Formats: sequence, C-alpha cells, structure tokens
Amino acid sequence: MLGPVILAASRSDRMRRLISAAPVTKQVVDRFIPGESVDDVVPIIEELTGRGLELTMDVVGEDITSPEQAGAARDAYLALIDRLRDLGLGERVEMSVKLSLFGQALDGGHELALANVRPVVEAAAAIGTTVTLDAEDHTTLDSMFAIHEELRKDFPQTGCVIQAYLFRTEADARRLAAAGSRVRLVKGAYKEPAEVAYQQKHEIDKAYVRVLRILMEGEGYPMVGSHDPRLISIAQELARQAGRKPDEYEFQMLYGIRSDEHLRLAAEGHRMRVYTAYGTDWYGYFMRRLAEKPANLRFFVRSMISKG
Repeated sequence: MLGPVILAASRSDRMRRLISAAPVTKQVVDRFIPGESVDDVVPIIEELTGRGLELTMDVVGEDITSPEQAGAARDAYLALIDRLRDLGLGERVEMSVKLSLFGQALDGGHELALANVRPVVEAAAAIGTTVTLDAEDHTTLDSMFAIHEELRKDFPQTGCVIQAYLFRTEADARRLAAAGSRVRLVKGAYKEPAEVAYQQKHEIDKAYVRVLRILMEGEGYPMVGSHDPRLISIAQELARQAGRKPDEYEFQMLYGIRSDEHLRLAAEGHRMRVYTAYGTDWYGYFMRRLAEKPANLRFFVRSMISKG
C-alpha cells in the first residue's frame, strides 16, 4: 500500500525539497490548492458560490515553531473573514482550522491555540458563519475536543471533525451527536499505528458507515466528508431512514476532486460544501491528498512523466 509511504514522505524535509523543486509540481498542486493568498481565491469563492455550492476555507500550514507564526495564522483567517464580509458571502462560506496552525504543539500550546482560535470564531459569527476544528493525528484530539467544548459555550455552532479509522471514534460520535452540534465525518488521512486505528480499507469503510449511522440518528448536524460514491449513496439512505430533510445534513468534498459530483449533488437539492485550501505552506496538505486516493497519485506521476 502506497498510502503509508506517502504519509511518511509528508514529514520528510528531503522529500519536501525534492517535490517542491520539480517543475511540474506547481501545476499539479494548483489542482488541489487554487492559490496562495486571499486575492487568489476570491474568484474561486465567487465562482463556486455562484454555482450553488457552499465552501469551507482552510489556510494551509501545520509546522508552526513560534507563537509569532501562530499569531500570523490567526491574522490570515481574520483577513479572510474581512473579505467574506465585504463580498456578502458570510452565510455561504465557513472556515476550517487546524489547531496545530494556531500553536497547539508549542509549549503551553493548548492555551495558545484556544487564545488564537477564539477571535477567529468570534469574527466568523459576526458575519453569519462558523468555524470547524479539523482533526489531526490522534495525539492531538483530546486537546481539540476540549477546545471545541469550550468554544461551544459561547458559539454553539462551532463544528469539529472525527475520523472513522480511529477505534475511539464511535464513542466520540455518540458523545457529539447532540442537538446543535455540527460534526464532519472523514475516513482519516494521517499515518496512525495499528494500536489506535484500522489499517485496511474495508475495515475503515465499515467503521465509517457505523459512525455515520450514529450521527444520522442523533440530534446534531452531520457533515459527510467523502468522495466515495458508495458511501455517498449509503449516507443518503441513512438520512432517509432517520427522517432527515435535505437541509438537515450536508456533503463535503475537496476542491479539485470529483467536481462534477459537487454540481450533481447541489442540483439534486443537497447541501454541498467544497473544502478549499489555500496558502504557501501546501506540502503536507498536498501529500495527504495523494495518499488518500490512488487516482490522485496517478495524476501526479503522469504529469511528471509527461513534463519530464
């Protein structure tokens, strides 16, 4: 399986330098990351919302080594929110944040990340939107869930992400599937040990369905993060069985992957949100996209060969 190898490469400085220097890399990265600045992505935001889609925006970057860098990440999100306010698109575009970007891994990182994310959540609420806390590797999750719980005291619409491949996730889903909650379910895209996570695709898929059933039967708002046609069909059936209307859950997919499916689901009346990342520190995000799906890796390799 190439996925674990690629995920290991995502943490390699040598591989980062090699891939970043490849002439073809930028045009392939552009498929998944449409720009480096707010100005770059504003046309994408306007185009996609104009086509009936909603978005969640992610400023990429995880390797934060100082409180100053964490503060700069906070300010980047605040600048994005200012632009969304000016565009009048607050209700169509939310934010996704990785707490590692806000300093979670530094000394005193839990308190630092909470201090940095709170003004972003406050500013988002002021323009009629919200923030979802992305899940990262399993060692960060207790901190993420604690910050999520703290933020929801004042901003109950704050969402979080759970990952189907982790053994703990069914219990987390039961706890989170309460009235007013917003929970995005994904398969998981970090290299996790067999002691804490399923390793085989069929095991992960079965876990995804079990967790999705918990969310659909709960009182919260499920967000189905998947490009898998089979899981999308299962999600629709589970929603039907739970008596959910089309506006009582949503689908989420990544920018640049199955774009026709985004439009098809939206045209059928489903809420369809496109996860759109931008920024200069794209390497870790890009490598996880390659690891998630063999077709993404094949696309990259074909591009390198054809341009080589």
